[in-house]
Formats: sequence, structure tokens, C-alpha cells
Amino acid sequence: MQQTQSQVEKRLSEAGITLPKTPKPVAAYVPAKTVGKLVYTSGNDCRIDGILKYTGKVGKDLNVEQGYDAARQVAINLLGVLKDHIGDLDKVKQVVKMLAFVNSADGFTEQPFVINGASDLLELAFEDAGKHARSAISANELPFDTPVEIELIVELK
Repeated sequence: MQQTQSQVEKRLSEAGITLPKTPKPVAAYVPAKTVGKLVYTSGNDCRIDGILKYTGKVGKDLNVEQGYDAARQVAINLLGVLKDHIGDLDKVKQVVKMLAFVNSADGFTEQPFVINGASDLLELAFEDAGKHARSAISANELPFDTPVEIELIVELK
């Protein structure tokens, strides 16, 4: 029996995006947890096949455009986590909240523009349902020297 592609995955595929499988957690946590109709993801970074696409501080080692691309990759990874957790991204009613951290150089204050990489990707995937509340916070260090870490809360239908 052939599985049909979800509408969300169809939009992603048309943009040249293939979702990754959820990596094994590196510490004592689960990648996602459902409570009622809400799914909470753990923080994700910008890895592709286990290797960070970028490392370092935005505003020193990376410019805003590279930070944007890192945040976009994090959102792709988060969608992979959600797909593995719920089975079909069309089950997502809406993206509720994004909490994003940017590994920032001293004096760097353009975190919102970096995190737009993830926000724009979620709107591509879910259209209006991808519009969300969010926080874009500066961090002086992030695990493994990733430039961006993001977690999501989504509501299921």
C-alpha cells in the first residue's frame, strides 16, 4: 500500500526540502512529548546527518544570513522530529510558540532577523497555521557551539 504524501510535506518537497529522521538524544531527554493536544519539542540545532552545518557566534563567526540559514535548518530538523513523533504533519493544527536562542557575539542584537529563518520555513510548511508567537533570545554560549537552538510547541487537530 502506497502512503500518500501530506500536504505539508508536499509544500516542503516542492521547495527542495526532505525531512530528516530524528537523531538519538545526546542526553537524558525525549525529542518530543505530547500533553493533551500540544506537542512540545526539545531544543534542536542545525545538524545535517549528525554534523553541525555551522558553528560559532552570530555577529563574529557567522553573519546574519548564515544565522538565518542555520535557523532554517533547525526548523527543518524540528519538522523531522514532529513527523517522527506524530506520523503525519497534516495533524498539526497550528504552530503555537517558538523559543529560540542565538549564540551571539558581544554587542550582537539582530536575533529576530536570524530566527526569521525558522519562522519563514514554518510558514512555508504550514501556511497561516505556521504563524506563531516567539522569543528570540541572545545566548553567550550554546551546546556544541551551535549558532542556534530552537524548540517548538504545536497544537494538534
